[in-house]
Amino acid sequence: MSIIPPGLSRHLQFYLSGPLPCPYLPGRVERKLFTRLTGDEAMDVEVNATLTRAGFRRSHDIVYRPACSECNACVPVRIPVRTFTPSRSLRRITSVNRDLTLEITGANVTDENYKLFLAYQSTRHPDSDMARMSFEEFAHMLHEGEAATHIYQLRDSSSALTAAIITDDVSDGLSAVYSFFAPDQPRRSLGIQLIQTLIGEAARQHLPYVYLGYWIAASRKMAYKARFQPMQALGMQGWEWVK
Repeated sequence: MSIIPPGLSRHLQFYLSGPLPCPYLPGRVERKLFTRLTGDEAMDVEVNATLTRAGFRRSHDIVYRPACSECNACVPVRIPVRTFTPSRSLRRITSVNRDLTLEITGANVTDENYKLFLAYQSTRHPDSDMARMSFEEFAHMLHEGEAATHIYQLRDSSSALTAAIITDDVSDGLSAVYSFFAPDQPRRSLGIQLIQTLIGEAARQHLPYVYLGYWIAASRKMAYKARFQPMQALGMQGWEWVK
């Protein structure tokens, strides 16, 4: 049975990308199954939500899922909000960030969030194309494929923007798209705090899940996702608890 309702499926085409070096596991090759959002806002919101539940992830107007013939290391994961129990270290991070306040906006582009984005990229990913994005390219990244998209922003006691996470509202939860934060405040663990913020907001909105995209057990870049327990992963039998 197709995961796409008949009314939507006739508007979508799926493609298989060519092979590229895997950005997470050296020596491996990745391919992606992907489709493009249509530009119809209502339809895009429904398609994005449906595919998110099926283990896809959005980037710009592309919704994709790994389709590597010799590797299945990329595992879609989500946090069931009702059963989430923060560990002592997560509670400590929340305590350190108790001075931060949440601001939720649409996918609005401001000089403030652009400067924070550049500061994050120049420190964390200085050799990437994203570190050289112009203001217009950053705006394009936010608006291309926008599907019930909001920015969850954290401000400190002086109202300075400290962290932000681009998030899609899907029918059964919040889907984290991309986060960026002040790189000069490591004690705050702002990337972790942003996810905890989404969990709190999902609970407040009575939404059952926070979708985190892909987790790769062997990748140090992905290790932080395993801190959010209990967690579910999408496998052959559907969404199951990670043991």
